[in-house]
Amino acid sequence: MTTKQLLDVAIIGGGPAGLNAALVLGRARKNVVVIDEGRPRNAVTRATHGFLTRDGISPGEFRRIAKEEISSYPSVTFVGDAAVAITGSDGHFQITTAQGNTITSKKVLFAVGMKDQPLDIPGLAEAYGKSAFVCPYCDGWELRDQPLVIIAKGADAMHLAPLISGWTKQFTICTNGPDELTDDQREEMEQHQVPVFDSPIRFIDSSEGIVRQVVLEDGTSIPCRGIFFKPTLVTGSDLPQAMGCSMTEMGAVVVDDFGKTSVPGVYSAGDAASRLHQAVAAASMGAFVAAAMNNEMNLEAWRRNG
Repeated sequence: MTTKQLLDVAIIGGGPAGLNAALVLGRARKNVVVIDEGRPRNAVTRATHGFLTRDGISPGEFRRIAKEEISSYPSVTFVGDAAVAITGSDGHFQITTAQGNTITSKKVLFAVGMKDQPLDIPGLAEAYGKSAFVCPYCDGWELRDQPLVIIAKGADAMHLAPLISGWTKQFTICTNGPDELTDDQREEMEQHQVPVFDSPIRFIDSSEGIVRQVVLEDGTSIPCRGIFFKPTLVTGSDLPQAMGCSMTEMGAVVVDDFGKTSVPGVYSAGDAASRLHQAVAAASMGAFVAAAMNNEMNLEAWRRNG
């Protein structure tokens, strides 16, 4: 899709944030394109949870229904491609895609999410999305009262331990190397009878993605039915940084209360601009930022025509 028409908004990313933004903007009669290569981070999971009316739906089915609903608004189009370069400035951006298409728009919305760095623990990739997860709010219910392993160290371990305890009291912490805990933190774990192992993990044993045990280098074997771990994440696209958007130390796009980045005309929503990585939160943020963008475009048009 190479467009000569100057669109109102180009949305980069077709997850919950990008899709809800497209819905709001379509209903606001804006000409919008959603550019998405179809490789979402949550594709490894079987179900999306915590989303009212859609609890338990698969990520693929969620997207199918969303696109079907958005198709009622003819000013929104979808491009199955990846944006690789963006030039221009507020009012006239030019997006180049991997397939060589060129799209121009007045505004840009990054809804690119986050992506996992390679999982370097043998066997973790096989269990990821089936019995190894990163968010207890998304998957804790299914593992309630089960023996679990938390793979985290330092402050992350101290955050996850009390959090996981709301779903199960049977869990072990594996720090996969030096625990990075203070003496007081170790004492706190002992008081709550939480075992902590700092031996590196040799491998995770699972059957058809369902974990059976975590085996450590020192020979310790920890039986379990599930795992929660702290992933290493990076922004789902390098384009926000390449455009000059300010980024946090955690790799997220810095936005104001309305989703504006440090670059005029460029917005961001969803996981790429938040630490709360849940589908319903991303969708909500996408809707809110879309309304902010629409308000800005309407005000600009109002002043031009006044």
